[in-house]
Amino acid sequence: MNRLKGLRIIVLILIMFFVGYYFGTQKISLEWKNYKPILSIANNQPPPGVNVDFVNFWTVWQDVENKYYDKTKIDPQKMLNGAITGMIGTLEDPYTVYLPPVNNTNFKQGMAGEFHGIGAELGLKENKIVVVSPLSESPAIKAGVKPEDVILKVDGTSTQGWSIAQAVEKIRGPKGTLVTLNIQHKNEKSPKDIRITRDVITVKSIDGDVKKIKDVANIKISDKLKSSQDDEIMYLRLTQFGDHTNKDWNELMTRLSLKVTANKKFKGIILDLRNNPGGYLTDAAFISAEFIKQGEPVVIQETGTGAKTTLTADRHGLFLTQPLIILINKGSASASEIVSGAMRDYKRAKLVGETSFGKGTIQQSEDLGGGAGVHITIAKWLTPKGNWVHGKGLEPDVKVALDSKDPTRDTQLEKAIEELVK
Repeated sequence: MNRLKGLRIIVLILIMFFVGYYFGTQKISLEWKNYKPILSIANNQPPPGVNVDFVNFWTVWQDVENKYYDKTKIDPQKMLNGAITGMIGTLEDPYTVYLPPVNNTNFKQGMAGEFHGIGAELGLKENKIVVVSPLSESPAIKAGVKPEDVILKVDGTSTQGWSIAQAVEKIRGPKGTLVTLNIQHKNEKSPKDIRITRDVITVKSIDGDVKKIKDVANIKISDKLKSSQDDEIMYLRLTQFGDHTNKDWNELMTRLSLKVTANKKFKGIILDLRNNPGGYLTDAAFISAEFIKQGEPVVIQETGTGAKTTLTADRHGLFLTQPLIILINKGSASASEIVSGAMRDYKRAKLVGETSFGKGTIQQSEDLGGGAGVHITIAKWLTPKGNWVHGKGLEPDVKVALDSKDPTRDTQLEKAIEELVK
């Protein structure tokens, strides 16, 4: 009985912490903190103003412990995790999630740029697990997984009713192991099984160089480009906004700026944000500052109370006047859309490609102790002109699809280069 009483107190403390945190937080940047209990062990009552009766909760808990026939299935920790997950699930927000230790570790590894799995960013649309974007050169993309694919089953188990965290937990695994996904491709009638061998996924968030147009990979020199094929462009591929993005970006921009200075053949910059699922909000503001004046608003954050906070470009960028094209597609989400939306609002860049994903909310991450964590949606974000992209995405200025008949040819990149040199 003492053990059960102690467990009850712990559950109550955690639940009260989550409720108090959700309604009381004022912070809107995505960050990690060490968990510090805000309620004493002696306080096992709901917070002031919250009228909650836990009698039924504990009655069911005791009934399960005392009456359920298969005692081997009773795991208090799993019951606790399930209770917290269920509480958060009532918000019906796929981006507000409780992460048990394994899931929380997976998330942190992903933001750090290395994890074991198939290399695909997942989302939730219409209560279905969907692929937001497969990472470049990942096992997922090599196996034929595409953005907007619906994952119907994982190793034969239906994903119906799953959260993103549950899907990630089932799909990730040690290097060399197999996972079978039952996939429904967009515009195809029947789903199919795809077997994927997991690997170590190392995500280098930024890469790029300055090169002649004729030397850019995966494009065809069209008639529109023949006269400019010896001109030079800067091509930048940004795959996520993670732990090392700002540092890697600074190093690359400093190096490439030397190749642009006094280069009369230089025509401009292409920033490729296709299949970039996003990441840290502050990184989006940092990247945007490379192309707009210091002090200009980048993104507006609006809380549930209507309070607004504006993040601005807080440094002097190196490429404030060079022509800029941004590539987006249905896998461009969150921080990618913040950068793209700000650049278009200022008429600083032209967007080329396909409509972006449409994620216009901000999450704060919190470490809870014991390896677990929680992500809470605490605000929505707006472009500098006040546009909210949530659920609809950003429409490109120049719409162009990839050539389905020739997957080795990047027709979107070709169009972006044409827009730079015309």
